[in-house]
Amino acid sequence: MVSETFIKPSAADKRVAKLQELLAQVSGSRGDSRIAPTVAESQSRARAILSELAIPSTKDEEWRFTDLSSLLDINFQLAGPAAVDVFALADSELDETANSRLVFVNGIYVPELSSVAGLPAGVQVGNLSAGNFPEIASYLAQQQGGQEVFTALNTAGLADAAVVWVPANTIIETPIHLVFLTAAGATPVWSQPRALVVAQRGSACTIIEEYAAARGTWCAQEASNCYLTNAVTEIWLAENAQVKHDRIQREATNAFHISKTAVSQAKDSRYTCTAVTSGAKLSRHNLEIFQAGEGTETVLNGLAGISNSQVADAHTAVILNHPHGIVRQLHKCIADGNAHAVFNGKIFVAKAAQLTDASQLNRNLLLSRKAKVDTKPQLEIIADNVKCSHGATVSQLEPQEMFYLQSRGLDPATSRNLLIDGFAGEILAQLSIPALGAKLSRCIACRTDN
Repeated sequence: MVSETFIKPSAADKRVAKLQELLAQVSGSRGDSRIAPTVAESQSRARAILSELAIPSTKDEEWRFTDLSSLLDINFQLAGPAAVDVFALADSELDETANSRLVFVNGIYVPELSSVAGLPAGVQVGNLSAGNFPEIASYLAQQQGGQEVFTALNTAGLADAAVVWVPANTIIETPIHLVFLTAAGATPVWSQPRALVVAQRGSACTIIEEYAAARGTWCAQEASNCYLTNAVTEIWLAENAQVKHDRIQREATNAFHISKTAVSQAKDSRYTCTAVTSGAKLSRHNLEIFQAGEGTETVLNGLAGISNSQVADAHTAVILNHPHGIVRQLHKCIADGNAHAVFNGKIFVAKAAQLTDASQLNRNLLLSRKAKVDTKPQLEIIADNVKCSHGATVSQLEPQEMFYLQSRGLDPATSRNLLIDGFAGEILAQLSIPALGAKLSRCIACRTDN
């Protein structure tokens, strides 16, 4: 009789196995034959990269504050088409975007919930597999920079994407709403939304990108199904183009949200991003911007409002390689309960980027003794004629401010909420639609109302 010795898999083995398990699911996933020639080379390249990688651990410098171990033991199944109706969209509907909206459920385009009738002639907005986008191969999965594990996984399984194509010298006044919903049941599912925005020379548009659970109520705390969203968005700005980008992440309480936004800016372009995070058990957003021309301007506004045991991780990188670049970044975190906020912001100023004007500030508000934040603002400057600054603050509600408000007749809870709203309001006021900011303000107030 031969005895067998059971060898417990190492943590590294589990991370490799998990990645290969997910890759195997997307390797045989549904895909439209019409987009196959466009993405085949990118998919092959991504799969080759993934053969040498694993799910990141806290031993990886870029992930040392965010532990993905809880993902490893969940048997996620690739989400398929879901039977949804207009009620699934109810909490994502905005009057201003009723006729400029694309809706994807489980990463799959849902035409009956979408409408682009309110957009100007010549603007192409639709899903990749159905649209006529002849130059798409020049942009899709072509952003420079390192290939992270989850970005490569998204590309390896790319089956469709939301596409916004703005012709030269076209100004779109109406915001374009990209809604990505997950319909999850008892079985944990995962999906891989993809979006591509191309703003041609002299054009301007506003994009609202939103992630949520398919349900009929606004509050993420009321949706508790477990699922994973692995999203990638690519944005290209040609010379003199302007893109205003509002990014809303309000996934379900037990969801995982991992995403990458890659932006390329040509000469004299302006990109403004306002990113608000309130949902998901664990979220990570990598925002990478390349100033690829002289006189570019980048404005980044960020806000995370989290509580209980949520983890919200924001990593940003702005790479400047040309003169007269401008960067303005303000990222705020509100953490209550046992929540953990992470901010790592990098600004790289190359030798060629003379006369750069860059500022970066991370402000954090901790509402409980158990909440914590890890913050790491970074400047790497090689150019010698620049104006750059960065910093971070961590604070609690000021007793003097609470006393002042209560001395004016407000109760403690109202005083507390007023101060929190004031802290968050500086970011929420930058959103394109005031009603959206008001909804998010109520959502954050509800989440931090302990």
